[in-house]
Amino acid sequence: MNCPSCGFEYTYEEDGKLVCSACQFTWEKESEEKFVLDSNNNKLFDGDAVIIIKDLKVKGASSDLKQGTKVANIRIVDGDHNIDCKIPGFGQMSLKSEFVKKA
Repeated sequence: MNCPSCGFEYTYEEDGKLVCSACQFTWEKESEEKFVLDSNNNKLFDGDAVIIIKDLKVKGASSDLKQGTKVANIRIVDGDHNIDCKIPGFGQMSLKSEFVKKA
């Protein structure tokens, strides 16, 4: 990871923090765990269960996803629709985290 202060590419770890070899700047090591925030600003992680907070229209489907639908075992991904999941009756879906709350 490059130094956020000077951009130097050679850094090392010391006492749980990262240190720049060039300017000696120290900073906290970033967590590798991916998460997103739900509509209530709770952190969502892979494997969590969520509840849909409003009716959502689904392209190509004859019905909408109803408010209160519980979705288990989500997966956090990069992108605009940052939650991948499998919804019974709909199949594989991508959701935006702003339309769900942690169950």
